[in-house]
Amino acid sequence: MAQVTDHGGGVRSIRVPIPDNPLGHTLVYVVDTDRGPVLIDTGWDDPASWDTLAEGLTACGTTVAEIHGVVITHHHPDHHGLSGQVREASGAWIAMHAADASIVRRTRENRPERWFAYMAAKLTASGAPEEHLAPLRGARTSARPSTLPGFSPALPDREIVPGELLALPGRRLRAIWTPGHTPGHVCLHLEEDHPARLPGHGRLFSGDHLLPRITPHIGLYEDPDDVTVTDPLGDYLDSLERVGRLDPAEVLPAHQHAFADAPSRVRELLVHHEERLTGLLTLLSTPLTPWQLAERMEWNRPWDQIPYGSRTIAVSEAEAHVRRLVKLGRAEAVTGSDPVTYVAV
Repeated sequence: MAQVTDHGGGVRSIRVPIPDNPLGHTLVYVVDTDRGPVLIDTGWDDPASWDTLAEGLTACGTTVAEIHGVVITHHHPDHHGLSGQVREASGAWIAMHAADASIVRRTRENRPERWFAYMAAKLTASGAPEEHLAPLRGARTSARPSTLPGFSPALPDREIVPGELLALPGRRLRAIWTPGHTPGHVCLHLEEDHPARLPGHGRLFSGDHLLPRITPHIGLYEDPDDVTVTDPLGDYLDSLERVGRLDPAEVLPAHQHAFADAPSRVRELLVHHEERLTGLLTLLSTPLTPWQLAERMEWNRPWDQIPYGSRTIAVSEAEAHVRRLVKLGRAEAVTGSDPVTYVAV
């Protein structure tokens, strides 16, 4: 049975499962409007997840067919996965920030094998060993789009414009652009009195930007056609401070549970990343590739126990932190190194 929580003031959440993922579930929010219910995120594209979403909507006193619109915090498949099915069943519009909508279009237009080739090249440049690269090379010839999650995401038909109120009749929901986890991640500020009169300014649907007990993954913004050197961690830290200044009465995240005192959580995350950067500078007293750096960083388990896919994510996160250090002038690439190594300065 779907687990539904009533947050008051015409806002409820449904725990939609993510198959084979330690996060467990995505919190899909159902927001009442004068034109019908609107979803914030939809959950993973999986039959069991779809059934749970449908059961949860029934428990909320509505159905998938009655959904008026879908607001997507970011393009990842545990948030955007079921959007297409919701639209097919209801005629609902789908809204997303332009930066993430661009990723959705690129994903639909490119064949998966091109993506695997690109990732193999990126990991080679990061110093990944051959045993990590071999499965990616094999996937280039064996992958089929129908068997891969997230390779046929629904195209949004509305753009979320930062700073503007979304067109939700009877509600005041303002888009806050919070890049970092993805380039087009948005939080959504419900500018209405808290139903329990908690002190603060409304409520914040925070997606993956601000979570109560875990740190969102900050990796690289990957685009095979763009050579721009991005700074996702710098984007994230700036976005965190912007959200902290909103001082919402309550945060409604996409994972775990609702919580108060957003400024305190923001401070914790800022300190965490500063400590992380300081620790990396110590490691970079000797030149290291991003892969070697990831091997030496502190994770939630020893490196030899980290699964294959999570190692790829870890290397991306290591490189995002190195890019931040380079931008701050605290590290630099070693001239002529191949694969490239970095050293503290």
